[in-house]
Order: sequence, then C-alpha cells, then structure tokens
Amino acid sequence: MKVPNGAQIEKLYQTCYMDVYSYIMTIMKDSQIAEELTQETFYRAMKSEFKGKSSELTWLCAIAKNLCADVFRKRKTELPIEEEAACALDVEHSVITKAENLAIHRALHQLEEPYKEVFSLRVFGELSFRDIGQIFAKTENWARVTYHRGKLKLQKMLEK
Repeated sequence: MKVPNGAQIEKLYQTCYMDVYSYIMTIMKDSQIAEELTQETFYRAMKSEFKGKSSELTWLCAIAKNLCADVFRKRKTELPIEEEAACALDVEHSVITKAENLAIHRALHQLEEPYKEVFSLRVFGELSFRDIGQIFAKTENWARVTYHRGKLKLQKMLEK
C-alpha cells in the first residue's frame, strides 16, 4: 500500500486513538508523555507506508512501541520487562468491541458531575489537565484527581 492520505489518517485517528493511547499509557505510566507519543505515532503513520501485513492497529502500536523504546533509550533505561511481554501480545485482542463501547458510553451517561464532564473533556476533547482545571476555575491537580476518581467510578459501574 502507499502512504495513507489525510482522510485515511483522520479515520484511523478517530477509530484507534484511545487504543493507541491506552497501549502507550500501559508502557509509559505517564499521561502527558502518553499523549505526546500518541500524537507522534499518528504523525509518523502519516509519513510512513502501511504495507497491510497486519491490522492498522497493530501497525500503529508497533510505531508507538518504537517511540516508547526511544524515550527509554534517551533516559538510558530499558523498556520494563513486563512491558516487553505486553508488547509481544497481540494488541488486536485489546480492541474494544462495539458492545463494550456502548456499555462504556451508557455508564458514562450515568456518571455524576463533575466526573462525567471532566472525563469527557479529557478523553473525547483531548484537553490537558491544566486546560480542564481552567475551565472549572480549579487547579490542574483537581482536574487530575477528578478524572482519576471518575475513571474509577466508571470501572466499578462497568464491572457490575
């Protein structure tokens, strides 16, 4: 295949952003770095050639894994061993099905404020914690804590 065009990258971004972000987050354990590397992943995907030997998500996660490895090399540390094992797993199994996606949105709809809005601004609006704090006239730390608590509440709702 050839280099993906803008519309193809936009579609990939819409469908795969959260999966790539989550994948990077499990490796880096830092949301700000995960956001930056997710953006860089899609930028590199836009400039490279998709050969079709795997799924698009697997291709994006391979790019992401290499970017994570670059960060660890610059820090002069190694990719954690358990993360290497996680990278070796087939990332296609982690893709959320439509039914699971619907369950997440239903649970989000039931989530009380301000958790619901903070979570939505962070995940769907892709805003930084600083920006979210400013919207609510609160601190960046308040936004982080509120997001984390909202995420935990969502997880509990989904477990039921």
